[in-house]
Amino acid sequence: MRTGPLRAGQRVQLTDRKGKPSTITLQHGGEWHTHQGVLRHDTLIGRSEGIVVANEAGHEYQVLRPLLNDFVLSMPRGATVVYPKDSAQIVQVADVFPGARVVEAGVGSGALSLSLLRAVGDEGTLHSYERRADFAEIARGNVAAFFGEEHPGWAVHVGDMQEKVLEVEEPGSVDRVVLDMLAPWECLDAVKQIMAPGGVWVSYVATVTQLSRLAEAIRESEGFTEPEAHETMVRTWHLDGLAVRPDHRMIAHTGFLLAARRLADEETPLTLKKREKQSEVSAEDLAAWLPDDVQQPWDEQAFKKRPVTGKKARKAAAHAQKLADAARGAVDGELDDPDVGPAGEPGGTDAAVAEGDREEDQ
Repeated sequence: MRTGPLRAGQRVQLTDRKGKPSTITLQHGGEWHTHQGVLRHDTLIGRSEGIVVANEAGHEYQVLRPLLNDFVLSMPRGATVVYPKDSAQIVQVADVFPGARVVEAGVGSGALSLSLLRAVGDEGTLHSYERRADFAEIARGNVAAFFGEEHPGWAVHVGDMQEKVLEVEEPGSVDRVVLDMLAPWECLDAVKQIMAPGGVWVSYVATVTQLSRLAEAIRESEGFTEPEAHETMVRTWHLDGLAVRPDHRMIAHTGFLLAARRLADEETPLTLKKREKQSEVSAEDLAAWLPDDVQQPWDEQAFKKRPVTGKKARKAAAHAQKLADAARGAVDGELDDPDVGPAGEPGGTDAAVAEGDREEDQ
């Protein structure tokens, strides 16, 4: 799926002279319609990527296979995806290596799963836990669409992670744990039980209140090293001759990453020395900062997040499954019925859907 001539069933990214990318799925006899004219898929199939082609109206496009970053931003989605800048940091901070045994919770649309599966390779395993069955279906479709087949080391389990993981994983058998959920501290006991000594736990949280509560919970458990947290912001630069300057827009806050490592059983973490002038946190301040769950529920409504409806999730799952079927056909050399894009056109572009999702995320 990543090398060789372009084949039917594969996704390609077409970029016009304004730098606007559009992603389509190639099909024999397919056509891509825009206000600039029609581009026939057969003019691309069998040719190398990196070419420049013109549609029937003479408008030119640069043709390349989409990178993982491009795929994530254009793929069907139910839940908001973990963006590439954070996925890259998670793989690095968690030190995910080929052959690693990894557990993740909060699969969403499968964006982070793709990065983790690439990192563990064919010899590693990734066990993903997701509460919503419709989100799990979207993730399965997106992963199959990207790889062209099922990943041999991937398994998706539907249910609450803190309960399901104890049924699946052996105690002390997991090398890395990555959590993307509203209340990761609820999984603390389960993570402590399944993780091998020296293993890395990384949590992706969106708000300062989640970050603080998780850090305090990890400290109180006395089974992990001192937690460390950071966020990543990406700013692109404008390059035009001598006019070299930062762009006016940037990808700023999306979430915090908090990491800690598992200590051996019966060991307690070292108490880090604090500066003498640093004031201690009073019990009153801590109670005000971390209210009881009865007073402050940890759910999507409390964090002002727009819930994903079942209708949107089912639509995204059906779209992801069509892309997965087309990708499998490209690998096997057999094509099913032509893919129908979001616009209802054969081989339709995913750009409009992706752009709408990005606006909704913002």
